[in-house]
Amino acid sequence: MTRMNDAPAPRLWYLVPAAGVGSRMQADRPKQYLELTPGGSVLEATLTTLRRALPEAGLCLVLGAEDAYFTPTMVPWQEWLRADGGSERADSVLAGLECLSRVASDDDLVLVHDVARPCVRESDIQALVKAARESDDGAILAAPASDTMKRAAVLSHAVERTEGSAQRIAHTESRTGLWHAFTPQAFPLGLLRTALRAALAEQPERITDEASALEACGRSPVLVPAARDNLKITHPEDLAMARLLLAAREDHADRPRTPA
Repeated sequence: MTRMNDAPAPRLWYLVPAAGVGSRMQADRPKQYLELTPGGSVLEATLTTLRRALPEAGLCLVLGAEDAYFTPTMVPWQEWLRADGGSERADSVLAGLECLSRVASDDDLVLVHDVARPCVRESDIQALVKAARESDDGAILAAPASDTMKRAAVLSHAVERTEGSAQRIAHTESRTGLWHAFTPQAFPLGLLRTALRAALAEQPERITDEASALEACGRSPVLVPAARDNLKITHPEDLAMARLLLAAREDHADRPRTPA
């Protein structure tokens, strides 16, 4: 279903959950505080990109209640909201939505973005907002699967799986219709809050992103094609790749253009 009325566009908000510890990075601090650019952290790079893409948007940043690494100078907004995160990502997102609900309307558009995705392109964020405003079910950034997809065999109860043990292929999955889900994911505040509350109460194991909460309520968010370099920093090699991507973009932006 699409919106056909001429009502004013809803206000925009970013909701950035940043309360995780990032244990898979095997670092001395949460991954959002690792250095990504010279003198700048992953958190700072991500927020800077979000601000450039939609300077009119507000921000709700969800942090750990006892976060010892954060300082307000990392945020490129003069005024912004802070919420305390929960034990799981979905709990942190819901805490952010509850915080926003005190100052925002249920019709306001909320873009939930992983703090560990600093390479998202500004043009993709802008395309997402346009698509989400035209859909009653919201929208997400995504890319069609291009790799061959293999389903791993389910191990029998007699086989004990150990760390680093090899898995065998059960079969090849068709990649037709499969998409990699990215962030931001954009939904009306009230709709997302209601869907997330219901999903966490009834089937929390199915909530792997915001769209999955909408799906559990029978909604069908729009898939907005996005650049594949919107990578998520999860492992050490991801951090190195993100550094290369951002450095290459900076180098390209600094090059003088040759007159036509």
